Amino acid sequence: GHCRLLCKPSALAQHLVRSLGRSAALRGGRWPWPRWPQLQMLWQLLQPPEPEPVVARELLQLPDAGLVALDWLVGPWGAAGGGGGVSSPVLLLIPNAAGKVTAGLLQLGLRALERGFIPVIFNRRGHNGCPLTTPRLQPFGDPGDLREAVTYLRCRHPSASLLAVSEGSGSGLLLAYLGESGSSSRLVAAACLSPIFRGRDWFEAGMPWLYEWPLLLHLKQGLSRYAGALAEVVDMDRLLGSRSLRELEETLFCQTRSRPTSWESYWERNEPLRDADEAAVPVLCLCSADDPVRGPAARSLPRELFRSSPFFFLLLSPLGGHCGFPRRGTGRCWAHEAVLEYFRAMGEFLRTEERRKGLPRPR
Repeated sequence: GHCRLLCKPSALAQHLVRSLGRSAALRGGRWPWPRWPQLQMLWQLLQPPEPEPVVARELLQLPDAGLVALDWLVGPWGAAGGGGGVSSPVLLLIPNAAGKVTAGLLQLGLRALERGFIPVIFNRRGHNGCPLTTPRLQPFGDPGDLREAVTYLRCRHPSASLLAVSEGSGSGLLLAYLGESGSSSRLVAAACLSPIFRGRDWFEAGMPWLYEWPLLLHLKQGLSRYAGALAEVVDMDRLLGSRSLRELEETLFCQTRSRPTSWESYWERNEPLRDADEAAVPVLCLCSADDPVRGPAARSLPRELFRSSPFFFLLLSPLGGHCGFPRRGTGRCWAHEAVLEYFRAMGEFLRTEERRKGLPRPR
């Protein structure tokens, strides 16, 4: 499929090249609109998942009394369905920064469920129907709440491998978590679909209206539910009158009544790659060169990071749009199959290394 893997040479990189090279997922398929990434994106976002998933919600209380929601996918078969066992790998799914759980993310969860994973969706404070119990939302690259969720998942499934995959702008949260946590992330491997690497540049450059306005309306609709509580800390009239994602982000997190801060200071604390050198978990970033949301590849892809770090791998496709990667037939998105193949290859490589070095499996 003319994909390229950009990474630092290593034994793991060679193993991934062999595994992904043998996979049928990267061959993609014939697509009637190969040069129209906007249509690819819309097609993937608007198609309903097949079959419709059944979700069991669990609310996790945080140290400051805030709540995040964990949605466990139990399949279209009801709570007794699903193929996950006690030691089956747990796959944490992270939606985009607007909290929109797309059909593509649900489809990936269903594919993972069929392969024996235990998929669970992480919903931030106030997102996707999660109650907002404190007048505080999660900034773009603040991994504090995600860290609590990962700790809980590790306690609930102590013998399972813990994996994570993020979609679109939600990758900013996952990348920030991996950098801040380093070798203490508790994850075995991670993947990012169409990630946003440079958050400040992305907000300042803006996006095609076809993508920005629906997300903006989605965010405003969710925030309007908590207008009374949030009015204590932000100017709700200005917030709901925002005409861009940057204006909304700046009003919500910089121009607060209690702790105002500058746009520059906000991004010093929230850039996704601010601690990328500390990451100690293999991360596959699957991107397309024609992504209309991330921006031109020449300025939006941190190629030097992939050349210098042994933990970052860039799988670059010439076509695919933003979180689209369409193909005909079962699955509809070849990136989902590539991510699951990557996780399978990672598990195979780690088991081989443990046998070679005679290391006991971590308890």
